[in-house]
Amino acid sequence: MAKQNVAEQFVDLLARAGVKRLYGVVGDSLNPVVDAIRRNAAIDWVQVRHEETAAFAAGAEAQITGKLAACAGSCGPGNLHLINGLYDAHRSMAPVLALASHIPSSEIGLGYFQETHPEQLFRECSHYCEMISNPQQMPRLVQTAIQHAVGQGGVSVVTLPGDIASAPAPEKAEEHALVTSRPSVRPADAEIDKLARMIDEAERVTLFCGSGTAGAHTEVMEFAERIKSPIGHALRGKEWIQYDNPYDVGMSGLLGYGAAYEATHECDLLILLGTDFPYNAFLPDDVRIVQVDIRPERLGRRSKLDLAIWGDVRETLTCLTPRVRAKTDRRFLDKMLKKHADALEGVVKAYTRKVEKHTPIHPEYVASVMDELADDDAVFTVDTGMCNVWAARYLSPNGRRRVIGSFSHGSMANALPQAIGAQFVDRNRQVISMSGDGGFSMLMGDFLTLVQHDLPVKIVLFNNSSLGMVELEMMVAGLPAYGTTNHNPDFAAIARAAGAYGVRVEKPRDLAGVLKDAFKHKGPALVDVVTDPNALSIPPKIKADMLTGFALSASKIVLDGGVGRMVQMARSNLRNMPRP
Repeated sequence: MAKQNVAEQFVDLLARAGVKRLYGVVGDSLNPVVDAIRRNAAIDWVQVRHEETAAFAAGAEAQITGKLAACAGSCGPGNLHLINGLYDAHRSMAPVLALASHIPSSEIGLGYFQETHPEQLFRECSHYCEMISNPQQMPRLVQTAIQHAVGQGGVSVVTLPGDIASAPAPEKAEEHALVTSRPSVRPADAEIDKLARMIDEAERVTLFCGSGTAGAHTEVMEFAERIKSPIGHALRGKEWIQYDNPYDVGMSGLLGYGAAYEATHECDLLILLGTDFPYNAFLPDDVRIVQVDIRPERLGRRSKLDLAIWGDVRETLTCLTPRVRAKTDRRFLDKMLKKHADALEGVVKAYTRKVEKHTPIHPEYVASVMDELADDDAVFTVDTGMCNVWAARYLSPNGRRRVIGSFSHGSMANALPQAIGAQFVDRNRQVISMSGDGGFSMLMGDFLTLVQHDLPVKIVLFNNSSLGMVELEMMVAGLPAYGTTNHNPDFAAIARAAGAYGVRVEKPRDLAGVLKDAFKHKGPALVDVVTDPNALSIPPKIKADMLTGFALSASKIVLDGGVGRMVQMARSNLRNMPRP
């Protein structure tokens, strides 16, 4: 049997860790690794058109599966293109291993062609970032990188010069068992007991939930019922906590709606569950706050805590719920549910009148029709900007759907490449990219990746020929919109020229039929919907001191849109209130 080289051993290690594919763009320093993949049936090479797409796709795959995913870039400019997608994966706690191949080891430090220093460049967006400068570091260094990515949740980067990749791997190299999943963390009994006492002493408790509640829906509902608590959520918590939730009071933050803000400020104990909600201006400073998080470094960095609990949300609530006294007073909960329903009723009217006739098409109408027609287990990938607003307000979670976006990093152009990674996981599952025209055009070249690999991703393009969220930010700051207008082509014609299904929609009455046909199409499809660039309006209560960065009062920007099926959910919760 021929002796392995370092590249072959690297690929074997990825396969052992459960990696199914490596996303990237080929290049000379990557050639040994790509050739090793060609000869290894356990792992596929996925050719994309831009390395940023490779990183976003790997991050999305990791978020869908919960398992390690991988991407690669060739030396210098090639691996530099990975960095934005890696930042997003790292901040989303997606376990990703990135290979940054490097110039010949003998030339490092001498200003060689395409020379960079990847082991320094990627350090801020990774838990582990090291270079293999000697074959004797194999396989231990790669094993260590894998365990950092999986164990800590985030990115590891391995830098590998091309000549080292071609070198013989060490003989009798020890291969240790690999960590491929994360354990649960249970808080100490003393902390659980202290939290139980705080809850028993409080009259009004509110839960505010983030993505850390994934897998804990049942436990959160049982806990809320026991202590009669309203439940608000951050954007990343929506898909995990909003569905089948009779305690739902909406979302807080920049895109917030409903009574979540009031519920977090009118309670006397606020419990933050699995959220690293970044906007401390939306959190109260005059109530007691407890935070539960699996990442101890996140505890207390947004608000002053009265108690910090290091633990998994599910494990924590499993221990906590039996220890707290059941509350019987629902007055605070019912008051917040009523406020929530009233708030939603107030905003839903703006885009329920003659929306089927309004031209240009209201983007809210597009989102609501898409939500109705999408599969019950669809994966939605959402571009940063106004698509975030429509996703937050119109996508209806049900425990089976997934919603992925650049919700922590806030990058443009994420939806299309994330859809690529999501679709590779399961070609039979519906994947819908909610793309803005700005984000789509930024990485439009990778629409060709859909065609090349025959990935049946459906792109619903919200085409308002502008950078809508940036315009809104300028308006909030009292500035005239400038530099935000896009001169766009007929994107559907571009899709057809690339060999895909493409239809342009300009009239509301055509929308539902076109979306149905596109969703039924067996291959990639793009629906270019011309939407109203003036869909936003600023209420007169916005004042001059509400300037950059969406100050607290900017949460009162209703965006004059509705909230889709959430109104029916809120009404249902009111009907289900126990009556005296």
